[in-house]
Amino acid sequence: MKLNFTSDGGYSAGPAIGVIVLSTDETLEPELQQITASPRVSLYHSRIPFDPNVTPETLARMEGEIPFSLNLFPSHAAFDAIGYGCTSGATVIGAARVAEIVQETFPNAAVTNPITAAITACRALNVKRLGLLTPYRADISAAMQNVFEENGIKINGFGCFEEEMDHKVARISENATLEAMLQVGAGACDAVFASCTNLRTFGVIERAEKTLGKPVISSNSAFAWHLYRLSGVTGPITGPGQLFQI
Repeated sequence: MKLNFTSDGGYSAGPAIGVIVLSTDETLEPELQQITASPRVSLYHSRIPFDPNVTPETLARMEGEIPFSLNLFPSHAAFDAIGYGCTSGATVIGAARVAEIVQETFPNAAVTNPITAAITACRALNVKRLGLLTPYRADISAAMQNVFEENGIKINGFGCFEEEMDHKVARISENATLEAMLQVGAGACDAVFASCTNLRTFGVIERAEKTLGKPVISSNSAFAWHLYRLSGVTGPITGPGQLFQI
């Protein structure tokens, strides 16, 4: 028996976000699941192949893989925003190049990534001097520092765990990250940024803010906040830290 049905726009008729997640990432999706807003936002995830060893060469190699990951998104979904979920990858490839690749497939979607989101968050919070915490080796961290300073944000405190293996970054304890946030943010800076989507931060951002008396943002908090705003959400977004009060 053939049954009749009616149609509507589906979940993607409301605000819809696509997120490209590294194949090695174990943290971005669980932290994004903690973000809520009204109207409800639909999240669609695609994975991108990535070598577990984080180097400038492996990061640059992802440029050629982004189109493959985009083609795994549902082609009939009307995406309001698409994010490439790698802070260091966007630093090495370049935010403008990432946006260009994404919009070749989804021309109507706004595009962001965690480093662009962090810069946008700093401007929204009126941050001129930043404490920067990264898990990366020194050359990747230095490249990220340059991106911030090219965008008018001075790095006044800097620390890195110097861990190259991405699965080990996912296992850095939140207490270790909290202590590092406090060390990096102790000096003359307006806020702290903890970089890397695989670094767990949501459980300690507000504790760090309370101790430091200044905003603390992470790759995932800035990325989520920016994606939701780009998707058209203008009301309150529930997430950790002062950023989500904007």
